[in-house]
Amino acid sequence: MWNSFWHFLWSTVVVFAFIAYLIILFNILVDLFWRDRATSGVVKAIWVVFLVVLPYLTALVYLIARGKGMAERGTEHAAAARKSTEDYIRQAAGRSPAQEISDAKNLLDGGVITAAEFDQLKSAALRQ
Repeated sequence: MWNSFWHFLWSTVVVFAFIAYLIILFNILVDLFWRDRATSGVVKAIWVVFLVVLPYLTALVYLIARGKGMAERGTEHAAAARKSTEDYIRQAAGRSPAQEISDAKNLLDGGVITAAEFDQLKSAALRQ
């Protein structure tokens, strides 16, 4: 099969092009079915049919026609994922001892708790 350097080089180019197409295809399908909520199901089905029938040409047309929107939807998705992660970290981390002591101080100043209860809440917050 690889009788010469040129056969090996051509095989490498073909394998590279196929893997590149698979990556592009995956990105297009993710954009169509996961990120793009505005496109109807019929239009999505037409894109998929053309991706199967004329794969490279359709992928190129999709990237030219919808590339900017694809990038914007990807950026929005990344920002939403980052915000969700930050919210989860804040929720999982809980409140800081300074916040607990501040709230206890407000309760003490408002007359809701006694000084002994404030000291107890303060020491509990510092032990966290």
